[in-house]
Amino acid sequence: MPTHDHPLRYAMVNELHARPFPSLEVPSTAVYVAIKEPEQAQNRDRAKDLAHLLALLDRHGSAHPQPGATHFQGPVGRAELKWESHTEFVTYTAFSPGVSVRPFDSAEAEVLPEDWLAAAPGKRLTSVLIRVEPMPASDDDLLARLDEWFVPESLAVARVVDGAAAVAGDFRIDPAGHMRFAVFVAPGTGPRRVGRIVQRLCEIETYRAMSMLGLMRSRELSARLNALDPKLSALVSSLDDAEPAPEAALHQLLTISAELESLAVQFSFRFGATAAYEAIVNQRIEVLREMRIQGRQTFGEFMMRRYDPAMRTVKSAESRLKAMAERAERAAELLRTRVDVERSAQNQRLLESMDRRADLALRLQHTVEGLSVVAISYYAVSLGGYLLKPAAHALHIGPEALLAGLVPVVVLGVWLMVRRIRNRLH
Repeated sequence: MPTHDHPLRYAMVNELHARPFPSLEVPSTAVYVAIKEPEQAQNRDRAKDLAHLLALLDRHGSAHPQPGATHFQGPVGRAELKWESHTEFVTYTAFSPGVSVRPFDSAEAEVLPEDWLAAAPGKRLTSVLIRVEPMPASDDDLLARLDEWFVPESLAVARVVDGAAAVAGDFRIDPAGHMRFAVFVAPGTGPRRVGRIVQRLCEIETYRAMSMLGLMRSRELSARLNALDPKLSALVSSLDDAEPAPEAALHQLLTISAELESLAVQFSFRFGATAAYEAIVNQRIEVLREMRIQGRQTFGEFMMRRYDPAMRTVKSAESRLKAMAERAERAAELLRTRVDVERSAQNQRLLESMDRRADLALRLQHTVEGLSVVAISYYAVSLGGYLLKPAAHALHIGPEALLAGLVPVVVLGVWLMVRRIRNRLH
């Protein structure tokens, strides 16, 4: 029976195996660089990233990746290159056998040439040198090396992965522009486990740097919110005053709300990405399964003291933006309520005025009806007098008596006719 696979089935499975961990012998050196566009990196032209990779491969006559590839691994000279394209950045990692005589010699980074890096379609986000050595005979020897290589007050060091290795770093940038990490491997640790540990260190530094971008943006956001907050507070406080007029207050509130909405659109992606990167950093540290060495601070403790406050600042700025947007929305509701109440009062006054006018019109109508009865009766009596004069003369009735007798009859008849017409109309 023929099967009908989903068109993306194999692509989805292959993605699980697309980025294998490196396999590293001891001793060895890893040079790692992450490159990011300063603005709108998620919408960058990824073809430029691939072209930049090809320029490096062509220098060494290495094979090219497939068109549209998002990852690649292959030799560049005596080093093994690993390239990955991520949502906002690309990474280059070069693994070389052996270590330099002078620890963390900047010459080790020349596997990724400076002139080639300068032509990158983006800026260097982080650059790391990782030195992989055998484990020293004692913890005292290990710590002596670390105190010589790193800044003691910033040093983080721990045994990781059930004692398979010890990792250390001070998260400082050296004069050559690189961050340094050391990995001391215990005897019997396999090359793939060493590669996983080195990969974790690269990921911790990369995602730490990416999440710290949120801190820089949150400071920019806080400055703008500091300018808007007094305006919004003053506007809310004046809602129960006669001034400003509701229309003017509503215009000011709409201006503030529009700016807050614009800020939410500008910063929502960065805040969401920061939260995701922070989670990755914490997860990568957790899987290292750190064990303390002679009371020295671990990576987790370093992050708790230096990194977590920065992430709390980002979350605070995000919460403040959301709270101000909600305040503006509530103020708009209050202002709309005030406008509705004032309009209801205006409508009530208008209805009362219309009632008074209708009452006045009714009185005027009654007056006009009375005058109409008199006027119609006057003409009716005159006509009736002319009509009945011959009969009155034959009956020896004088003109004055005839008119006097006609007046009450005519007036009553006209009044009844007008009343009947009015009742029919109503």
